[in-house]
Amino acid sequence: MLMQLRTKDPFVFNAIKSFKLVKIDEKLVQVQYPSESAKVEFDKISGEFFNHFKRKVNNYAIKIEYKQDVQNLKIEVLTTKKKFERFVEINPLLKDLDDLMKFDLT
Repeated sequence: MLMQLRTKDPFVFNAIKSFKLVKIDEKLVQVQYPSESAKVEFDKISGEFFNHFKRKVNNYAIKIEYKQDVQNLKIEVLTTKKKFERFVEINPLLKDLDDLMKFDLT
């Protein structure tokens, strides 16, 4: 369903792609969303989405709970320099290699 939404309405797809579903118990699913504007876009298709979801899991007694979770759902754009800095944290010898080779990471 999400792949169909990607081609049909890319704006809504981009708004809800960072949502997470967390199973709390057998009848409760928590939807974590990053912002109120993303939730508004999700509300446009939530009926169709949850109908499809309940049919896939074959459980029509599922209750939905919404929770805004800004901290864990931010999407960070990784530049080449940020990726390299993360690798340097893992392997400090890469910094020596960078000093020797003068990589252009801009």
